[in-house]
Amino acid sequence: MKQIHVWISGFVQGVGYRVFTSKEAKKWSFTGWVQNLPDGRVEAVIQADDERKLKDFLSVLEKGSYFAQVRNIVVEWEDPTEIYSDFVIHR
Repeated sequence: MKQIHVWISGFVQGVGYRVFTSKEAKKWSFTGWVQNLPDGRVEAVIQADDERKLKDFLSVLEKGSYFAQVRNIVVEWEDPTEIYSDFVIHR
């Protein structure tokens, strides 16, 4: 299992970015979670068996939802400490 921990900055809150990320992650059969942060960024943990698919998914996150304006994505590759069974939106 491979995992990326990402922080997305820009105009990414209030524009459906978390819902977009969740729907896209489920299409790709990924597991993990996404949430808004108080500082205006979005944070996500995304897991998959295929590292290449995770790398490819970063371009989806860069594009974002229709009204989003992604300025930067910080990515950390991590060893999973927990294995998720679904992809969820944290409130």
